[in-house]
Amino acid sequence: MTREFSRTERVGSQMQRELSILVRDGLKDPRLGMVTIQEVRVVRDLSHAKVYVTVMGGEADRAASIRILNESASFLRRELGRLMKLRTVPQLKFVYDDSIERGSRLSAMIEEAVESDRAKERSE
Repeated sequence: MTREFSRTERVGSQMQRELSILVRDGLKDPRLGMVTIQEVRVVRDLSHAKVYVTVMGGEADRAASIRILNESASFLRRELGRLMKLRTVPQLKFVYDDSIERGSRLSAMIEEAVESDRAKERSE
């Protein structure tokens, strides 16, 4: 019988919860926009973790927020070590997650194609 979730998935999930709270309450940088932690992917040996985030705002806000998060990575890592009982806390790398934008673009394209087909059927 296989396990439902691997250890790295469980650690990533816990890190996502803790990081969400830390970013919201612990980082007091006024330049930091509305950040949502989408996913944390941890490598098998727990040495590194990619933190996928989305940011409300334009391109400049996104870049600034990602830069601020990466600059704050050592503080966040230290706080994670305090909160989570891990022997090694992974190095954090914050990356912008554009999957929501891509999904909405694809959805809009599908809706446009369906509407085009309906218009074509009506005209025939």
